[in-house]
Amino acid sequence: MDFSSSSDSSDEEVFEILENIEVVRNFRVRNDRFVEYSEREFRDRFRFTKNTVNYLVQLITDDIRPTTHQNRSLSVAEQLLLTLRFYATGSFQILIGDDLNLHKSTVCRVLRRVTYALARLAPQFIKLPDTDEEIRQVKNEFYAIRRVPNVIGCIDGSLIPIQSPGGDNAEIYRNRKSYFSINMQVICDAKLLIRDIDARWPGSTHDSTMFNASLIRARLEAEEFPESYLLGDSAYACTKYLLTPLLHPVLLEEQRYNAAHIATRNTVERTFGVWKRRFACFSLGLRTNIEALSLPIIVATAVLHNIAILRNDLEEFDEELLNIDAEVNDIFAEENGGGNAVRRAAINLF
Repeated sequence: MDFSSSSDSSDEEVFEILENIEVVRNFRVRNDRFVEYSEREFRDRFRFTKNTVNYLVQLITDDIRPTTHQNRSLSVAEQLLLTLRFYATGSFQILIGDDLNLHKSTVCRVLRRVTYALARLAPQFIKLPDTDEEIRQVKNEFYAIRRVPNVIGCIDGSLIPIQSPGGDNAEIYRNRKSYFSINMQVICDAKLLIRDIDARWPGSTHDSTMFNASLIRARLEAEEFPESYLLGDSAYACTKYLLTPLLHPVLLEEQRYNAAHIATRNTVERTFGVWKRRFACFSLGLRTNIEALSLPIIVATAVLHNIAILRNDLEEFDEELLNIDAEVNDIFAEENGGGNAVRRAAINLF
């Protein structure tokens, strides 16, 4: 008897039966977060009020369309909340998916899509003052802090922890504190609005290197902002458009200048504090691809930071960080470009 042919026939029948069995999918219910949570619970989880989130939905709707997940539509609002949840917690994407009843692959696609849409809003929300009236207003707001005149921004760099990118160039991302990071340059105003951002540098890059290669330096060199200057710490060279503190103040007016300079420049430290407090993904470190997602996340959250300030969506995120001590930089740049004379003129005002 030919048992092999009989066995093959039985197997084929079994496979045919299995193919015709309808697989019942288990769709998990996604609750409406706007209804499920109170205003406080909603804000604790997503770092913004419901009104601000609705405003953000309107901003990105043209770029973000409802997507399909397991034959069910994922609205623009749900995609935005997923992204905000990741920014607020810095958790693994699989945990974000479990929290919102989504597969990890869907979380990855949505996170990238929404991050890019938010980052594309940067020209609208991150820009230096460009009219005489705006420049005058920014200068007046800085002057009100400690009477330092003609300041249009405070500049500094800040390190964003990341996981090791691997490869031959991984070590350039290791900073002087021995962990892997991205170094970003930010200019802010007295209201803690981010006016300029450059978030493309490995962690080992010095602040002065970022500034020397930046577009804002070229604009300042071209005197696009006459009789205006930035305030920076001693990591930068003192120039006619960027004033730094004196390393060894002796005279009373020099000491007063340094005190006023530090108090005014503290706005950029506060900006970093408020920004990183709202988005814990920076404190825990980014575990995303650097070029594809980490750099866009930095810009996207900078946009969100500015929107929150413009809409007065702040509360405790800035109240606990008003007096952050400025980081002491042990690398001092030489003075050049006529900066000493400009700084001396500013000192004489005190």
